[in-house]
Amino acid sequence: MLGTQPSKNNKNSIVQILIQLHLPAVAIGLGLGATVPVVPEFAKSFGVGPGQASLVFVSNMLGALFASIPVGYMLDKIGRRRILIIGPALTAVSAFLVAISGSFTELLLYRFIGGWGTQMWTLSRLTMIADTNPNQSRGRMITSLLGVQHVGTLAGPIIGGVLAVNYGLQTAFIFQGVFALVATIPGFLTKETAPGGRPNRAKASANIESFSWKTLVRKPIPVMFLAQWLGMTARGGVVAGSTVFVYASYAYDATPAALGILSSAMAGIGIPLTFLAGYLMDKFGRKTTIVPGLGVLGTAMVFLGITSVANLGFEYFVIGFVVLQITNSLLTGSWQVIGSDLAPEGARGRFFAVGRTVTQAGFATNPAAFAVLTSFSGFTLALGTIGTAGILSAVVLGLFVPETHKIRGNTAPKS
Repeated sequence: MLGTQPSKNNKNSIVQILIQLHLPAVAIGLGLGATVPVVPEFAKSFGVGPGQASLVFVSNMLGALFASIPVGYMLDKIGRRRILIIGPALTAVSAFLVAISGSFTELLLYRFIGGWGTQMWTLSRLTMIADTNPNQSRGRMITSLLGVQHVGTLAGPIIGGVLAVNYGLQTAFIFQGVFALVATIPGFLTKETAPGGRPNRAKASANIESFSWKTLVRKPIPVMFLAQWLGMTARGGVVAGSTVFVYASYAYDATPAALGILSSAMAGIGIPLTFLAGYLMDKFGRKTTIVPGLGVLGTAMVFLGITSVANLGFEYFVIGFVVLQITNSLLTGSWQVIGSDLAPEGARGRFFAVGRTVTQAGFATNPAAFAVLTSFSGFTLALGTIGTAGILSAVVLGLFVPETHKIRGNTAPKS
């Protein structure tokens, strides 16, 4: 296991991860952030309503959802390094194609491809951290990586908004593509972190056979996945703008520049909160930040539903948005940390893939539910339902899932 690796090698691996994963994380975050305030307006340019505009997020999340299991197998079969390089490269190709898309259907297809690239990057970096860090520090390592990525998203929305206003909406996606290509460069210098180096075919096949899917029905994993799906259904409206920005764009006619400034300001506040969450999870347990964070986030989403039915002004939307972003910062990386507590060494790629499948299912549920419920009854029902999912997630996790940080020795699936 990780704790038995030589300390010198482990230290070198940690330094390697800091340099070769955190730097590209900034580039990925900067490119992604640039598109945050632009996507809703870009969808509107094809003449679609808010329900159809939400499909732009659905397609991207479905791409990540369908990528999870195949990418997990590839991580254990061919190693982490190759996937770490291919992921950002595919993201870049997708971004360039989005910029030249000639129809709404093409836009959905290219966003789907982008979801694959994003998932490859996410799973490879998460698995590499689990390979090189003990249980006691994974909370800080995972949240620090995501916090560093938020450094990129801090400036990204402002840049994307300015580019869109002055040079056209497509330029934000070109910007994303360029920085995604930059993110591939450190990957060529990264050493393989899979146990024993890059898996050969015989060893990879043995690992695949040794991993039993029955481990996924052991307590507390099924209930944890339920709580995770509910929580991600709520958070899907906040991550990368998503349906919250669709609501702002259609209900308040908020411009990409205004949404970009608002998003960047909250990213700056959220960075230290993400680092703090990692420390709290390692010091006091994983549920310390997750349970209250989910409850507050769900309540804030319900509040946005109230702003719609009560016809409240944009300043009330800003209040709800601020609360959502603060709690989302505290929740960033939380489910990945719990997954790292439970993942077996010989099959981390596949175990994380299942967890990411649940995450993406929740992310995809958010815009899908938003699209259906908005078309059926307007913003109030959609936002209220999504917010309720977050509150239910807090209840399920708080009452029915034990603290994984303390019970790793009793619950970790065996490889």
